[in-house]
Amino acid sequence: MKNLSKPLPKPTSPDEAGDLGHMRAALSLAARGLGRTAPNPAVGCVLVKEGRVVGRGWTQAGGRPHAETEALGRAGAAARGACAYVTLEPCSHHGQTPPCTQALIEAGIARCVVALEDTDPRVTAKGLAKLREAGIEVVLGPGAAAAAELNAGYLTRQRDGRPLVTLKLATTLDGRIGTKRGESRWITGPAARARGHLLRAQHDAVMVGGGTAIADNPRLDVRLTGLGDTSPIRVVLDGRLRLPLTHDLVARAADQPTWLITRAKNPRARLRALRDVGVEVIPVDLDEDGNLSLRAALLALGERGITRLLVEGGGRIAAGLLRLDLVDRLVWFHGPKIIGGDGIPAISGFGLETLADAPIFVPREAVRLGDDLVETYVRAH
Repeated sequence: MKNLSKPLPKPTSPDEAGDLGHMRAALSLAARGLGRTAPNPAVGCVLVKEGRVVGRGWTQAGGRPHAETEALGRAGAAARGACAYVTLEPCSHHGQTPPCTQALIEAGIARCVVALEDTDPRVTAKGLAKLREAGIEVVLGPGAAAAAELNAGYLTRQRDGRPLVTLKLATTLDGRIGTKRGESRWITGPAARARGHLLRAQHDAVMVGGGTAIADNPRLDVRLTGLGDTSPIRVVLDGRLRLPLTHDLVARAADQPTWLITRAKNPRARLRALRDVGVEVIPVDLDEDGNLSLRAALLALGERGITRLLVEGGGRIAAGLLRLDLVDRLVWFHGPKIIGGDGIPAISGFGLETLADAPIFVPREAVRLGDDLVETYVRAH
């Protein structure tokens, strides 16, 4: 495996080395919440006293309890005089839970190391200020880049009102997802497919187009031992309601949440039938070409609290998102096969005329899984 991402910066002093080490542990804890905490961020907290970890916590499913509350609960009285390492600025406002800043103050911590300020206007800098006002030493910045990457979905929704979009492609070496007859199983091997399921578990929702849903009949769930309860919300873009009521994505809507994004002017009886079996129908506007507006669809998902969206097809949706510069991450699974130009391309044409207008992605990671290669890219800014 080759990791091309930027590592945490090297420490310049023993104290900084200790801070970075404990922050790495907090970031690892935070990652456990990916795909489970929306619309809240996935946060980790480690409490350290006299060089010993006395409490650990991470944001729980549904976004509550928060990481700091979990860590303080595990530490008990040992939290007094400890240093708290938190991956995101502790909240300072009253929501469905009391503010974490107050909990840390009441627990008697002496120092708080925070990786990243929260961009929520209810919190930004206010949590840090309250801690300082209480006489607690505050250090901001260790692990900031890694914390921002971990919560890129939360930050994207705060900034743009939409989720972070990860486009997942599984293709042959020449970028094909099927033969000219449509055969596509299996281009990649078992290890790569398992990694795909892990990707689903780390996202709040997974989206496909209606054509892909009908052709492939995907379940869009997580089938990994121990992670069966982390299946994401299933989202289908289906402007003309082609998806039959007998389709698995509809039939199992009561067991795994299924959202259908469509145009508003569809037969009411059809929409009512979908809602009656548990499908949440989300009407959105059309774009200038008369198709479902992908931008409007993403904003609708953001309004419903989705922070991380995994897009698994098809080619037209992939092309549309790329054309609109709405793909933030690209995870490309390459199987060691070649189909040729008459195979089905992973990405449909989207009218590109010059290389200067081509979307650019920066390589982040390359992983070998059996005979397959998985490459991760981040959109260049």
